[in-house]
Parts: sequence; C-alpha cells; structure tokens
Amino acid sequence: MRGVEQTEDRFLSSDIFEQGSRVFPPRNGQGVHMEEAREIPVYHSCDVLVVGGGPAGTAAALAAARTGADVVMLERYNHLGGLSTGGVVIWIDRMTDWEGNPVIQGFARDVFERLPPEGVAGPRKDLWGVKDDALAKYWRLRTSAFHGIVTWAPTIDPERLKLLSQEMLIEAGVRIVFHSWMALPILDGDACRGVVFESKEGRQALRARVVVDCTGDGDVFARAGGKFDEDIEEGDVHHSMNTGFMLGGVDMETWLAFRGGQEDAFKEFTQLGRETLGFFQTPYVSWRNDTALFLGPRQSGLSALDVDDITEVEIRSHRFMEAHCAFFRKHAPGFENAYMQLSAPQLGVRHTRRLSGVGRIERDQWARGVPFADEIGVSPSVSPKFPVISVPYGALVPERLDGLLAAGRHVSCDANSHGFMREIPQCWLTGQAAGAAAGLSAKAGVEPRALDIKALQGELVRQRVHLRAEGVPGAAPMPAAAQPAQ
Repeated sequence: MRGVEQTEDRFLSSDIFEQGSRVFPPRNGQGVHMEEAREIPVYHSCDVLVVGGGPAGTAAALAAARTGADVVMLERYNHLGGLSTGGVVIWIDRMTDWEGNPVIQGFARDVFERLPPEGVAGPRKDLWGVKDDALAKYWRLRTSAFHGIVTWAPTIDPERLKLLSQEMLIEAGVRIVFHSWMALPILDGDACRGVVFESKEGRQALRARVVVDCTGDGDVFARAGGKFDEDIEEGDVHHSMNTGFMLGGVDMETWLAFRGGQEDAFKEFTQLGRETLGFFQTPYVSWRNDTALFLGPRQSGLSALDVDDITEVEIRSHRFMEAHCAFFRKHAPGFENAYMQLSAPQLGVRHTRRLSGVGRIERDQWARGVPFADEIGVSPSVSPKFPVISVPYGALVPERLDGLLAAGRHVSCDANSHGFMREIPQCWLTGQAAGAAAGLSAKAGVEPRALDIKALQGELVRQRVHLRAEGVPGAAPMPAAAQPAQ
C-alpha cells in the first residue's frame, strides 16, 4: 500500500493498494478453437449507433437525436449512466471554473434542471467561486471545494440519474438496446459501419452510417484497427481500479464533525485503519446523510483489459467492503449502526486505452488558455494557476478510421490531461460533441473528419454547450488575453 499525494497535476490523493498475491492460479489455456463461418441477422440499421451508455454515451445519443438522426444506443447493463450510476461514482466532479462560472453546460444543464432537489446535494449557486476559509473547509469535506474555493461538484442519487437518462433518450426518440455487448466492428475498408453484438438472442448485427465509441476502453476503435495509447503509470491514482460501495445506517454529519474538528484523533484513526486493514479508504459524502460512499481502496498493477485481473479486483473489493464496514462500525463516530448497503455492479475503471486522434489535449496546453479553432467544449483546469482548457474536435476523431468518433475517458490526450478528461462532466462534454457531430455527418453524408466545424459548433451552441468559438452565433466572447491566472 502506498500513498499518492495531491499535486498540481494530480488533484486527487489516495492510498493505492498494490498487487500482491492472487486468489486463483494462472490459467492453463492452450491452442485455439476454430469458429465456423455463419450468417448473422441484422437487428437494425440507423444513422448513428452509440456503443456504451455511460455518461459520454448517454450525452452522445441525446445530442445525435437532437440533430434529427435515427439513433440506437447499445448498452451491456440494464441502465444508463455507467460509472455515474452503476459504478456509484455519484460525486460529479467540478463543472465550474475557479471564478464560479459554469463552463461544462449543455447536457449537464439538462440533467441538473430535471433532477429533483432531493436527488442532488451541493453548494448553492451563489457560493460557486467563493473564497472563504470557513466555507471552503465545510464544502471540502463535502467534495465541493478545492484550493480554498467553493465549486459546483455535487453528489447525486444514482437511481434518479438512471431513470432520468433513460427517459431523456426515450423522449428524443433513441432506440435503447440493453443487455447487449459489442463483439466486433463491421468494417468497410477503413470505415466502421456498425457492430456485431451478443445478447440473449445470440449474435446480431447493427448497421450505422456513423458509430460513436463510448465504451470507455476504446473497444470499437481498438478492434477496428485504430491507433491508441495505453501508457499506464501504476502508482498514479488515475490509473488504478476499484469497485465502489456504499454503507447505509450512518450519520455523516457526525463523521464530518469528527474528521474536520478533531485533527489529531482523525490522524490516529487513519493510522489505526492502515495498521489493521493493510489498506485504507475514508468515505465521501453522498446525496443523503445516512449513506456513505467509498470509492476504493484503489488497486494498481492490474489491467481492466484482462479478465483475470478484473475478476481479482472484484473479489478483493468485496472483501474490502466487509472489512471497512466492520472497522468503521467499531471505531468511527457516526458509523455505529453502519451496514453494507450496495457494492457497485460496475467496475470502477479509470484508464485502459486512449485514442490517437487527429487532435490532442496535452499538458503544455494548460497554461496557454488559447481556444482551439475546432473547440467543442471547455473544461475546468486542475488548479487556479491555469485558465480553463479548450477541448478540440480532433481529440474525438481517429487518425485513420472513418465512420467513427470516440468520446468519454478514451479521447485523445496525454496521460496528465487524462486525469481530468476522464471525469464524468468531461465525458458529458465530449459525448455531446461526438453525438452532435455524428448526427450532422450522417445527415450530410460526409465522414466525421470532413464535417464543417462551424456547423458543428453552431449545433452545440444551440444545444446550450459553452463555447468560445469565433464567428459562431451564441458562443461566448473570445477572451481578450489568454494568460494564466496569477
């Protein structure tokens, strides 16, 4: 077990639980099995196929449908939302800049305007951007203040978001296909024109003019022969895995009073936890006072593309949950009546593959603050030392493959930038852009790489996305000076 401290490039701190021994011995598979050729029935043909119904995929499907495209959503689980629902990553990271201005809008606005008040917990709008020591301490303990500044980073009810995501797509005319897993892309030369998928009905084909890969792991573009990066730093929290879980029957206000008001006692508590368990994770708040969220312990040295490794993570995580519940019941104020409420049905993966795109988000861009000409969204930066970060359309477009766009945590970026581009709001951002681009491309009969960028930017502004693109009606004004904050 090792600790990872917060830095300018890594805004999360965590204990990393290192690999250690395995539950099962190595597999003994040898040779190959030959599969017979067969005809595969076509399930449906559409304009836009979105593969993966996580944050990016949900936003992509809605955005594509709003262009008037015929859209199909293919999802392996029984719900939408991905890690924000099935992964119980119910803390939605920062959507405001360091002055409190909401820069991730569009789909995010749609969601928060429709979630009921009892399904959201976070600071009032008039507090966003406030620099006050007492308020910052209060909201830091509730995951909504960083660097002494209150931000908009709420927690949500995952069941409410599942339902809302589903209903938004149905209202827009999207055909949802649950319990179905993409197996292979359908290729026509260097163009992706659909996928073969597996379900209880067997193997079927889905044809599409444009495919949006929102699998999170780049499964479509990787199997289609697209280039990608997979440089994983084992000691980085952004490249570890875990299964999140929630404990019920707690009093989080009592816990937060202990954590924030008894610093010496809290240090002794965490040290006892590490000595007792050999790994440790303290809880996050949820949308309810009686529910505690745990997003760890985060495990390194394992690959989310290896079935044995992800099985290992799941087994360990369930053991971690039981051990943490018992320890907190015995030692933590507010957890005397805690019980194991839910372990996430979806594995918490942070990184596997990243697209090699025609554009890229890189670390040396952070300080410049210059909008790309093909800007399709704006991300908050990791520190007040940096201005907001422009997200280019090229980060969604493969170097070579046609008929395909990528959105979500596998967009084209370097390893440092991936630390924030994988977060849920940024996945909403890139998903909405990819979906709108896919819909416009299908309607115009052009490949996504040939799409007129001004037409795309105009559509995104129409869908209430925050852009600073010059010459696009409704976009925010171009900044007078692109200098980092002092």
